[in-house]
Parts: sequence; structure tokens; C-alpha cells
Amino acid sequence: MSIAIALDGPAGAGKSTIAKRAAAALDYIYVDTGALYRTIGLAASRRGVEPVASPEVEEMLKQITVDLTFNDKGEQVVLLDGEDVSGEIRTPEASMMASKISAIPAVRAYLLDLQRDMAKTHNVIMDGRDIGTVVLPDAQVKIFLTASPEARAGRRYKELVEKGMDVKYEDILQDVITRDYNDSHRETAPLKPAEGCVMVDTTELDLEQSIEKIISVIKENI
Repeated sequence: MSIAIALDGPAGAGKSTIAKRAAAALDYIYVDTGALYRTIGLAASRRGVEPVASPEVEEMLKQITVDLTFNDKGEQVVLLDGEDVSGEIRTPEASMMASKISAIPAVRAYLLDLQRDMAKTHNVIMDGRDIGTVVLPDAQVKIFLTASPEARAGRRYKELVEKGMDVKYEDILQDVITRDYNDSHRETAPLKPAEGCVMVDTTELDLEQSIEKIISVIKENI
């Protein structure tokens, strides 16, 4: 029987980095569900489709293919119609588009089976915003990872600057606050801690400490 770890939390909490490292340490497969929503958001942007519930979005979903695969290093690769868009979906613009597109019920339904199928056939750590509440409600371990908006914005700012991007901390902080509100107030699968989850706040922890904390929580609860 496969083991599923659900890791939820707000934007910028470090879910992807921490889940990826924890999965590698435990020899699990890491599933970045946020990348899936970013990819659909990218598809909408390319087609000029507004990220709101509409016949246009539903028609677009019939026309595109979104797949997860892994390279020879075990790193997740996201494909949109066969094209590797793993880098293109990591911009602040893609982040905001993902927040809007993920509120659409048809989009969430489109991705639900893909996410659940991976958990049925592999030991996974899956991160997102509704993994423990909706996607994998029966996950053996559910974790809600968070940190203060200021800490999350600071980490994101440092990450983007190191990539050579011209960004402002104040803009990223506002994006974080806005996305927190949007994600927690949407009608479909709002961001909230799952019942029975373990709360982990990493505001005062560095990356290595955060990874160690998550691994210890998983080992203690399996």
C-alpha cells in the first residue's frame, strides 16, 4: 500500500522546496500541484482566456494536455501540450494567474484525478492548498506549513533576486497578502488546515531546520 503525505499552506511558505527535499530524503516522489495550476494559468494567458469560470475556460481544458514527468535527476518536469514549461511558470505573473485559475471548479476537477492517481501508485509527498482537505483527505500524514507574510515575501524576494530578476520586496509582500486573501476566501476548496493536520510554522526556522522538522513530523506520524 502506498503512503501519501499531504503538505498544505499559503503561498511562499516554502512548500515546494521543503517537500522536494523531504521526499528525496525519504525516497518518496514529490508532486508539486501548484505547478499544475500555474501551467493551466499559462495556457490561459497564451490563449487570451480570462481566468474566471466560463465556457471559454472549459473549452480550453478540452484542448490542452498537462502532464507530470521526472528527469534523470528525479526532478519534476511539467509539460503543457508536450512542452517543458517548468521554468516559464515560476514568474510572479504566473503565480497570480495560478491563484485566479485555481478558484475555478472546472479546473480543480480537471486536475483531481491526475493528482489522486499518482498517490495510488507511488509513495508521495504532495503539496498545495487543498491536498489534505480535498485531494487526499485520507492521507496518512497531513501537515499545514506556514510562516508570516513578511518572512515568506523575504524568502521569495531573495530567491528571485538570486535568479537575476528585477523585483521589489514591497510588491512581492503585497502579492503574498493578496494571494493569501484570495486563496482563503474562494468558494471552491479554500485554503485552510485539514482536520487532524500537524501545524508547522517556519517563521523562525531556516531552510535546513524546516526540512528537518517536516521529516521528523512525517516519521513520527507514519
